[in-house]
Amino acid sequence: MEFTRFVALAAWLFEALGVSVMVLGVVLAAVVTLVRDRGRSIRERYRLLRTLIGSPILLGLELLVAADIIRTVTESPTLGQVFVLGLIVLIRTFLSFTLEVELEGRWPWQQGPRSRRGTPPVEEEEGGSEPPLR
Repeated sequence: MEFTRFVALAAWLFEALGVSVMVLGVVLAAVVTLVRDRGRSIRERYRLLRTLIGSPILLGLELLVAADIIRTVTESPTLGQVFVLGLIVLIRTFLSFTLEVELEGRWPWQQGPRSRRGTPPVEEEEGGSEPPLR
C-alpha cells in the first residue's frame, strides 16, 4: 500500500473511531442513567447523564482533530483549505476545552481536587451534619 493511501485510511479510521466513540458513549450513558440510577431524582439523573455524555464527546472530538491533522500529511492544501482546517481544529479544540471545564468544574490551570466523573453531587437531606457536595 502506498503511503498516501495508508495515511488517508488512517485518517478515515480516526474519524470513524471518533464518531463511534461519541455515538456509543451517548447510548451507554443513556442506558446507565435510565437503568442503573432509578432511585435518584430526575435532577440528579440529568446531571449524571450530562457528565457521562461529556467524556465520550470529549474523546471523540480529540480523535476528529487527530484525523484532520493526519489528513493534511497527504494533501497539498491551498491557503483556503488550511484556513478551513485551522478553523475546524480551533472550534473542536474550544469545544473540548469547554467540555473539560464542564466535567471537572474548574479551569485546567486551577489546582484542586478533580470532580468525580459520573457521579453528580449528592445533597444531604435537611438536618444532615455535612453540607452538600458541589
